[in-house]
This record gives sequence, C-alpha cells and structure tokens, in this order.
Amino acid sequence: MTTTATAPTRAFVRDRDFRRLLFTRFSAHWGNGMYQAGLAGAVLFNPERAADALAMAGGFAALLLPYSVVGPFAGALLDRWDRRRVLIFASLLRSFTILATAVAVGAGAAGIGLFSLALASEGVSRFIGSGLSASLPHVVEEKSVVAANAFAATWGSVLAVVGGGCAIGLRELTGADDAGSAWVTAVAALGGIGAAILAAGFERGLLGPSAVDEPPNAVLAVVRGLADGAKAAWRTPSVTAGFVALFAHRASYGISLLVTVLLMRNHFAAGMTGLGRMAAFAGAGILVAGLLTAWLIRLFGRLRVVLGALVLAAVAQSALGLPMTIPTALLAAFLVTGAGQVLKLCVDSSVQLDVADEARGRVFALYDTLFNITQVAAVSLAATVIPDDGVSPGLLIAATVLYLVGAAGHLLAVRKRRTSDTAPPLALG
Repeated sequence: MTTTATAPTRAFVRDRDFRRLLFTRFSAHWGNGMYQAGLAGAVLFNPERAADALAMAGGFAALLLPYSVVGPFAGALLDRWDRRRVLIFASLLRSFTILATAVAVGAGAAGIGLFSLALASEGVSRFIGSGLSASLPHVVEEKSVVAANAFAATWGSVLAVVGGGCAIGLRELTGADDAGSAWVTAVAALGGIGAAILAAGFERGLLGPSAVDEPPNAVLAVVRGLADGAKAAWRTPSVTAGFVALFAHRASYGISLLVTVLLMRNHFAAGMTGLGRMAAFAGAGILVAGLLTAWLIRLFGRLRVVLGALVLAAVAQSALGLPMTIPTALLAAFLVTGAGQVLKLCVDSSVQLDVADEARGRVFALYDTLFNITQVAAVSLAATVIPDDGVSPGLLIAATVLYLVGAAGHLLAVRKRRTSDTAPPLALG
C-alpha cells in the first residue's frame, strides 16, 4: 500500500506550481485555524465575557454563514476572474479584516459589532478556499487530481489544527483577557499575508478559468451561478449522492461540536486546553483520512467508501460519544472527524473530476452555501434545547440517526440517478 500511495504523491509534489498552490493553502489554513481559535477563546473562554449556548450558536453562525452569503459571489466571480488575482487580493483583505477584529476584541466589543467583523473576515476567506479548490486541476494532471486533492486538503486541515494549537499556546503567554485575546487574533493576519505573497508567484492565467461563460452583470451572474451550479451538480450522479451524505454529516457534526464545547467548558472544566486536545485528536483523524482515502477508493470504490464513512461516524457517535468521558470523547473526535474528511475528499474529487471547469467554481460555491447553512441550522436548533453543561444524550442519539439517514439517502440518490441514466436523453431534462 505504501508504494502505490506514495508514488503518485511524489510525482505531483515535485511539480513547482502544485507546491506553490499547496504552500498558499498551508499559509491560508494556518491563519484560519489561528483566527478561529483566537476568536473562540475571546468569546467562549474569556473570563471577561460569558457565553451561553445561544451565544455560541451565534458565534458559529458568524464563522459559517459567510460561506453561504459570499459563496455564490465567490463561485460566479472565480469562473470569471483570474484566480491568481483573486487569491492575492482576497488574502490581503482577509488579513485586514483579521486585524480589525483584533482591535475590536481588544476594545471589548461584543455582540453584533464583533460578529459583523467575523462575518466579513470569514466571507472573504471563501474566495480563498474556493479559489484554491477550483485551481487545483490546473496544476496537476487529471489522473492525479484525486490524490493531489486528498494530499492538499488533508495537510491544509492539519495546518488549520496547528494554527489553532498556536493560538492556544500563545494565549498562555498573552493571557485570556480581552487584551491577550486581541494579540492572539492579530497574529493570524500573517497567514493571509503569506498566502498573498505565495499566490503572486503564479503566472497570470495559469490557475484559470480556461473558459468564461458569465453574463456581464454581477448580480445576474450570481443568480445564474447558483442555478448553473445546481444543474451541474444534479447532472453529475457522484456529486448529487455526495451532497446527500455531506448534508447528514454537517448537521450531525454541528450538533456534536456544540455539545463538545459545552462539555469541555462546563462539565469537564477543561477549558481551552481540553478543546485543544480535542482539536489535536480531530487533526489526527483528518491526517489518517487523507493518507487512506485515495487507497480506499481504489480498493472499494467511492460508493462503498462513502457508506462506510457514514456508518463509522454513526457508531463512533453513539458508542464513544454517549459515555461522555474525556477519553471516549477524544476517540470519538478522531473517528468522526476522520470519517467526515473522507466524505469531503470523495465529494471534492467528484466535483474536480466530473464537473466542467467553467462550472466548477459555481458548484463549489453551492457546496459551501448549502452545507454551512445546514450546520448553522443544526447548531441553532440544538442550542435551544441543550443544557448548560452540554450533557445531552438525546442530541447525540439524534446526531447518530442523521448519519444513518444520510447513508440511506446516499444509496437512494445513487440508485435514482442510475435508473434515470438508463432512460432516453429527454427524460433527463
């Protein structure tokens, strides 16, 4: 297994353009992890502030809803503009908004003001994330896209976890109050600056788009972009079925995330250190998933891999999450996050391989929009019923059921599309 897995990896890692795109992703993801952990510490684990479950849900919304609001614009514009320029300017703007957030944290801002800055910062990051994903097929051969995507996405996620760990470590030096939280948040701006410098090294036009199929009016482009993204996803069976699986995962993961934060803060009294340990186990799960996913797909096929990941997450959620002890919670974080990464890599590769380049950015934008709305909705609903200490077996059982429903929905989607594929062309619309 090692030989077959590492040979293609060495081939595309030797490519200069792929390495530059990879390091751009690393810098951006490190900054994202640093920023989100710094902001979480400022809002959730700051002795000068007090956040209940509903306030936490608002914080998650501030971090995730920009993916939904800005996502459609990102998709439409990434299929129109030079993606190199998008990466440069979005990375610099992201750093500016991070610094503005840091100033607000240091000044004691809270509520709508602080969340608005977080919304702006995370919104800009969508251009970076979608741009990196849409650009990947331009720097590797088609036969290497699956392996290259798994490698880049996995190590990018690991760098995000490392960034979060850096934030937790720096917090120990600067303090947990508003001033200390502001310094931690401000350092995250270095990630965006580094990403901009690296992206500037690409030749103009190298990252695409290869063809432009956009109306001149930006608003019309967004509306049409969402519609075209939905059509392109629906006409691609692997993407349609993958979307169903990821809907289930994002909803279930949102519930688990809220439960975990409250358990660590109020039930276990483990604070940011406990959350950091949880993030480390989750990062390990992401790394293992990245190393195994391409091999598993070759061995079992994408359908079985997706179903296996959903079942594994369901088992981990119930068997390890329900005892609600720190050791079992850590192991659950490893397995659930790893399974979720397998699902993401499968869907990413489907979009990158099976969707035409002129529509790829729009499908990724739709992807971000729908899935983050799903996670925010799940967190918000859970916040209305969860106790302050996070001990809620009912919510974890609901999260388990969601994974099983996702597995059934994935199978139904695959079978439905296979049946429609046997019909005359007019039956497809």
